[in-house]
Amino acid sequence: MTGREEYDPGPAHEVEVRKDGEKWTLILVRELRHAPEKVWEAITDPAHLREWAPFQVDGNLGRAGTTVNLGWTGTPQTYETKVTRAEAPHLLEYGDMRWELDPLGGGTRLTLWHSIDRRFVSWGAAGWHICLDVLERLLAGEVIGFIAGAAAMNLPGWQRLVGEYAKQFGSEKSRGDQKV
Repeated sequence: MTGREEYDPGPAHEVEVRKDGEKWTLILVRELRHAPEKVWEAITDPAHLREWAPFQVDGNLGRAGTTVNLGWTGTPQTYETKVTRAEAPHLLEYGDMRWELDPLGGGTRLTLWHSIDRRFVSWGAAGWHICLDVLERLLAGEVIGFIAGAAAMNLPGWQRLVGEYAKQFGSEKSRGDQKV
């Protein structure tokens, strides 16, 4: 599969959600066929992030103490975000996100923790599902192009995927928001 037109997000992956008031934490795990060093570059370098991530940054995220402006796809504002931990190529923390990269055979087990408003937890899981699919293909040299925000929501499988995650989290879809 190399084209965006042919991309199908497939069924929901198992995703853990930790519930804490209005902010919940999604915990997504993916096994990638590439070494942690290659994955690290893809999650820290702004040029790589533009190809797959649901946000853009104006600087490299690979060094603790760095401050960048982070803007989520589809929103006009950016947020000053500080990299609080960067232990290449294993651990990265900034904003509401924590990334862990563990060697797994010749590849990497990537774990993402993302704190998110509970009303959007199923949308967040579906969005990250698609972005991580795009990342996986990008690392393999099978570039399908950026798919986040409105582009993700316009995919034929979007509503199904959101529904599968809502069911997994014990929530119901309601007018695009999540009732939980």
